[in-house]
Amino acid sequence: MKFSAKLIAVSVLTACATTAMADENTTLSQLGLSFSGSAALTSDYRFRGVTQAENDPAVQAGFTLSHTSGLYAGVWGSNVNFGTPDPHVELDPFLGYSTELSGFAAKPILDIGVWYYNYPSASDLNWAELYGKLTFKDALVSGDSLLTNINYTNDYAGLDADSWNVNVGYSFPIGATGFGGVASVGYTAVDEDKYTFNGDDNYVDWKAGVTYGFKSVSGLSAELAAIGTNIDTDGMAHKAERAVETGAVFTLTKAF
Repeated sequence: MKFSAKLIAVSVLTACATTAMADENTTLSQLGLSFSGSAALTSDYRFRGVTQAENDPAVQAGFTLSHTSGLYAGVWGSNVNFGTPDPHVELDPFLGYSTELSGFAAKPILDIGVWYYNYPSASDLNWAELYGKLTFKDALVSGDSLLTNINYTNDYAGLDADSWNVNVGYSFPIGATGFGGVASVGYTAVDEDKYTFNGDDNYVDWKAGVTYGFKSVSGLSAELAAIGTNIDTDGMAHKAERAVETGAVFTLTKAF
């Protein structure tokens, strides 16, 4: 799919979804429900530092239905390319619960749930992962956000492999300029008897970049970030090296 075609797809999807949600939200609010979503165009779909699209652009979209009780459910999707005939699409349903821990001075948001990595044309790759997140607002400066999360699965990449992932992320505004900064570091470990990262059972991924929120268009933001891993590339082909090495990734997102 050409880059321009993907841009058109995002534009159409966003326009249609925004119109539909405007009509539905009034009815949903009467039931204690709310509907939200986002559409994005990115120069490279990176999952924990590793490309999922052979360093090519990807169109992504997600939708979430939330209840005032804290329960929510949704689906997120993207095109993918693992260098094999299938899959070409990832379509992930998720279910969770979010609540403010008001008993703590910082009043962090606790978010727990399950995410199912689903590849419709290659179901042998499907796997589920449990997650727990804590988000702290105004942690260091006004308007910032500190996110910590831990994830566990006993079926990493559909290979019956135990795996843990922990991550810490931080974002902050730069005054009232519309610009901001974002950074994160993650650690992934897996059962080496079932899966390795070029011979290692663990690796570290990172991200550092700048964001910009467009004041003229509600919900529209851009991000330019350096994303990479410390996975050993000895013996890898050039394409495999690029998949894990640090690279610049540009993403345009419209939230609604």
